[in-house]
Amino acid sequence: MLKIQEIRELIKLIDQSSIDEFTYEHEGSKIKLKKHLDELEKPANRITSVAAAEQNPIPAPQAVAALQEIKEEPKKEAEAPVKEESLHKITSPMVGTFYAASSPETDDYVKVGSKITSDSVVCIVEAMKLFNEIEAEVKGEIVEILAENGQLVEYGQPLFLVRPE
Repeated sequence: MLKIQEIRELIKLIDQSSIDEFTYEHEGSKIKLKKHLDELEKPANRITSVAAAEQNPIPAPQAVAALQEIKEEPKKEAEAPVKEESLHKITSPMVGTFYAASSPETDDYVKVGSKITSDSVVCIVEAMKLFNEIEAEVKGEIVEILAENGQLVEYGQPLFLVRPE
């Protein structure tokens, strides 16, 4: 059976691809993932049938590898790519859910262009109902925010790029 981390990776890959539905069966267990898009949002080249996947289940590592190859539509970058050589990456210290603010009613901790100090709180990562404030650990300016509010993040995943001072 798939591990939780593998399921999360499948969800992320399906979300980034044009697949609307994915089914995985192995030793009596079955996982079925569907995403629903408005007619206007559906890509013209979407996959409409997963019958072959239902009839011929594949092992978990091969399923993940196959989905990685299906990434047909890379997400559009809002800005020109930033040179990462001289930038500091603030990474997630744990697996959890990324939140840019302490509550939906408050402003985000930081935005692109925000000046931060080493003890500035830049976000919250919620894990098992515990809300962990993540500090910058570097003085500088936020150049790019790499995670979206409510997104699942992994241990070591870069969350922010900072130009150190």
